[in-house]
Amino acid sequence: MSEPVSEDRSGFDWEARFQDNATPWEREAVHPALAHWRELGVLVADASVYVPGCGRGLEPSALAQQGLIVTASDRAPSAAQFQRKILAETSSATVIEGDSLAWRPDTSFDLLHEQTFLCAIHPHRRKAYEAMAYEVLKPGGRLLALFMQKDERGGPPYGCSLPAMRKLFTDDRWQWPQSDGFVPFPHPNLNGKPELAGILIRR
Repeated sequence: MSEPVSEDRSGFDWEARFQDNATPWEREAVHPALAHWRELGVLVADASVYVPGCGRGLEPSALAQQGLIVTASDRAPSAAQFQRKILAETSSATVIEGDSLAWRPDTSFDLLHEQTFLCAIHPHRRKAYEAMAYEVLKPGGRLLALFMQKDERGGPPYGCSLPAMRKLFTDDRWQWPQSDGFVPFPHPNLNGKPELAGILIRR
């Protein structure tokens, strides 16, 4: 099931990257953070979850298989087509082709799974990401964050240091975990650069 959404195509040409398979950020398996979220009891059957900028990741399918109601979006047509194909037999899944920062649901979500989307967009668009996350989640909804740790300038991926994320996801809108509430997951295709997994709660 799909729904077109208008978008600003002046940014990075993601479709060309997918067509050329120039996608080093892609993992060959489901992100191990999903097992971490499951052990914490966050991935509850029938909970609604949004996966913006899903690309060709396997997480939307894995979440659907665990009984969650999945909505995934991506602006690249080939990525959306990939998700439609693997989610075709899942009645509780919806694929949106369009600008993941602009789309808004009719009903807010319980969860938002961050899947290398925040680190993929240019930092000047991060405020739009935070606004999207705040607006698509219901009060008390959870942002399953994966913050890419990278010291080198430029991207994608762009580094998402915790100090920068604290300025972006402010305390008046988000409840942060304790300082030890983040678990590192090294990315096998990005020289082991870690993504820090943690849960932010929408106030």
